Amino acid sequence: SVIDRCDLRCSYCMPEEEYTWLRNTDILTLEEIATVVDAFCQVGVRKVRLTGGEPLLRPGIVELVDRLSHNPRIDDLAMTTNGTRLSRWSTALKEAGMNRITISLDSLKPARFEMLTRRTCLDKVLEGIREAVACGFADVKINTVVMRDFNEDELADLITFGREVGAEIRFI
Repeated sequence: SVIDRCDLRCSYCMPEEEYTWLRNTDILTLEEIATVVDAFCQVGVRKVRLTGGEPLLRPGIVELVDRLSHNPRIDDLAMTTNGTRLSRWSTALKEAGMNRITISLDSLKPARFEMLTRRTCLDKVLEGIREAVACGFADVKINTVVMRDFNEDELADLITFGREVGAEIRFI
């Protein structure tokens, strides 16, 4: 996890609108993250996944990806994101050496998406998914949390969307 902050407020993840964030001094610096990752790689870790909060909110995230991608012990560098900023950062992340992207998406219906996330940015997420695929990432996956009486009626639509854009849908 590179940051605790997120720009969404998904009810199953971060339900409080007012949240006490970590102080910047309590979060590892990019240098410290790279050092920790290197230490893990020295004992056999070969796959690294950057997460958050929302990792694309972290200042310097592209520089971190670039640094980690040059670590010869890392075979696979991935990120999990909510996708709200992915259209802006996809190309830079790919050029910096990111291999794979996983995007969280629980609904294709704007009102339902807003109810869950407390934000109106479904279009940004869908644009980010399309941009990630267009950039040529080795693997673009979409994670969907299936919730009874909320979005289970969208499973076929999500599969169709994934097929249309060239992303793998995974139900959690």
